[in-house]
Amino acid sequence: MYVMRHTFAGDGNGTTHATPEVWETTMQLNVSGHHIEVTESLRGYVQSKIEKIERHFDLVSDVSCILTVEKLRHKAEATVKVNGGTIYADNTEEDMYAAIDGLVDKLERRVRKYKEKLVDHRAREAHKIKY
Repeated sequence: MYVMRHTFAGDGNGTTHATPEVWETTMQLNVSGHHIEVTESLRGYVQSKIEKIERHFDLVSDVSCILTVEKLRHKAEATVKVNGGTIYADNTEEDMYAAIDGLVDKLERRVRKYKEKLVDHRAREAHKIKY
């Protein structure tokens, strides 16, 4: 989701004019649970960890995170929608917070890898001087 922000500046003569528009992206986060109640502390923990991904790649538009409990296994899975693709990761641990940490680590690696693929490495090769 893109948010447009207008800023207005005065020139000292009583007139105001709009500065160029700034487009900022905001990330939609959806946290749901299967066989577990998603508390505010758990939702806040997921949100604080997922924000790390946005630092690496600012074109993240939507994150859907599903937390599941099956007997003694705690599973966290997430689907991240980025500009031009979808990245999926999951992690299973004995503790839900450890599962979320492992999930975020996997997502960070996959987002960095996706970002690297977007860079045209052949353009750098063309600029090298051959002796």
